[in-house]
Amino acid sequence: MPCRVDAMGGDYAPGEIVAGAVMAARELDCRILLVGMRDVVQKEIDRLGAGGLPIEIVHASEAVEMDESPSAAYRKKKDSSIMVGAELLKSGGADAFVSAGNTGAVMATALLKLRPMPGINRTPIAVMLPTSKGWSVLLDAGANVDCKPRNLLEFGIMGSIYASFITGKAAPVVATLSIGEEEGKGNEVLREASALLKKSSINFKGNIEAKEVFRGNADVIVCDGFVGNIALKVGESLAEMTSKALRDVFETNLRSRLAYLLVRPYLDAFKKRVDHSETGGAPLLGINGTVIISHGSSKAKSIKNAVLQALNFTKSDVNSKIRQGLETNAAIRGETAPEKTSES
Repeated sequence: MPCRVDAMGGDYAPGEIVAGAVMAARELDCRILLVGMRDVVQKEIDRLGAGGLPIEIVHASEAVEMDESPSAAYRKKKDSSIMVGAELLKSGGADAFVSAGNTGAVMATALLKLRPMPGINRTPIAVMLPTSKGWSVLLDAGANVDCKPRNLLEFGIMGSIYASFITGKAAPVVATLSIGEEEGKGNEVLREASALLKKSSINFKGNIEAKEVFRGNADVIVCDGFVGNIALKVGESLAEMTSKALRDVFETNLRSRLAYLLVRPYLDAFKKRVDHSETGGAPLLGINGTVIISHGSSKAKSIKNAVLQALNFTKSDVNSKIRQGLETNAAIRGETAPEKTSES
């Protein structure tokens, strides 16, 4: 089955998006369906000399702007690339949908068209974070600014399963992000969520502080979208500042420039480690389908890696494992085990 890519979404659409889709078709040996304005997308394909690749165009006459209201876009733009992409995923015409477009519009459309898994009313964005020990998963990264204890419990369950897929660990360490490591730290929602997580089947270790986020002592970091988005943006800003500071140091004089030649491979490795384009995007967990949300500033490499992530996510059947995990913890979630649903 092909992977659908929103050709009109992102700061650098359609050029960089189409270029990323072309890279994916060439390097990953996969079929791509580009959703967008046919003439515009075809022009980019021709410019890249990609006419013979397994890439098809699905026409969508409208595009959602990056600063557009998600609810207004859903109501008024019925033929947007986001809407058409989600509809085709729902109908079974693709394995996954990748978009670097308006995050709110992608989330709203996915929720309303694909629907959440049974019993889920908050679907988190799960981002991969580089750490000193490998990778961790942080969720929610911004989809839900207000959460209830049960939502955080479900984030922990879903995040644990996703982290197993990412890291290969059978029992990833799960922690809640709080203002202190001691039990009882945090607000009432966090304290109640911790009590629920302790009773669950996952490997919950308790609280961690923000200083631990990038140390890799937790494989899964659970928080609401308000806290998670701030943590994510601070991390991105720190990585950018560090890269710039190092660049400025090595441009000081001739001696520093010569020193740069010696350490350049190590600096390049550092930049690659903290570059969001290496991961491609973040899945929206808890919905009936595979939706990967890429950074709005994504360029070709990021889109190619987002397609790779989407294909691996689907091939590993992560959503079925998430359903099983939710069923296993149904009693703690305060409900009967949900009926099995197939992805549509």
